[in-house]
Amino acid sequence: MNALRLTAGTCLVIAALLTSAASRADVIGAAYLNNANSGNAVIGFPHGAPDATFRVPSPTNPSCTGMFAGNALCFNSFAAGNGYTLGGFLATGGATILTGTAAALASDLNNTVFEFTGNVTVTTGEMFQAGHDDGLQLMIGSLLVINAPGPTGFTTTPATYTGPSGTFSFDLVYGECCGAPALLGISLPLQTPSAVPEPASLALFGIGLAALAASRRRKLN
Repeated sequence: MNALRLTAGTCLVIAALLTSAASRADVIGAAYLNNANSGNAVIGFPHGAPDATFRVPSPTNPSCTGMFAGNALCFNSFAAGNGYTLGGFLATGGATILTGTAAALASDLNNTVFEFTGNVTVTTGEMFQAGHDDGLQLMIGSLLVINAPGPTGFTTTPATYTGPSGTFSFDLVYGECCGAPALLGISLPLQTPSAVPEPASLALFGIGLAALAASRRRKLN
C-alpha cells in the first residue's frame, strides 16, 4: 500500500512538472477599470492595483475566430454574452480569470486599460498586424514596435519587427474608451512552451523518483 501511495505521489510530481512546462508560454493580463489613461494607451501608464487579472492560452488561442481567426490574442465585445462588460469581453478571448470580484467583472467596459505580458520568439524583419478599437502600444524587448495609443474606430495597424532575432518579453497596452465596441486582435509569435523543466522542477522530479525507488527496495526486502 505504501508503495502504491508513493507511486501515485510521484505521478503527481510528473503531472505538476508537465503542467508547469505547458503554462510558461501563457500570456498574463491585467485590467484597470475607470482609468484616466484609457484614451492614451501607453506603456508605463499610471495605475494602482488591477481590478482583474487573467491568463490567456497560448501559443494559439482557439477562441480567435471570425475576423480574428489565426491571431494569438483576440477580444471582441460584439460577441460577449454579457454585453459590454469586463467579464464578457474577457470570455470572448478564452481568458481564465485569476483575480477579480463579481462586481468588477460585471462593470461597464468603457474607460478600461488592459496590459498583456509574455514572451515572443521573433526574427528580424518579421511582419504582423494588430486590429484594434481603440488605441494600443506594443513593446518587444526594448523596441517600441506599435505606437498607436489614441482613440480610433476599428483599424488595422501593420508592424515590422526590426530588432534582433531571438526570444524576448513583450508588453502590450490596450485602451478601451469612448463607448462600445471594444475590439482587439493581434498575431504575435508567442513563445512555444518548453518541454524541458526548469532546474527547480528537475530537483523536485528527482525527489519523487528517489521516493519511488526507496519504496520498491522496501517492498523487495
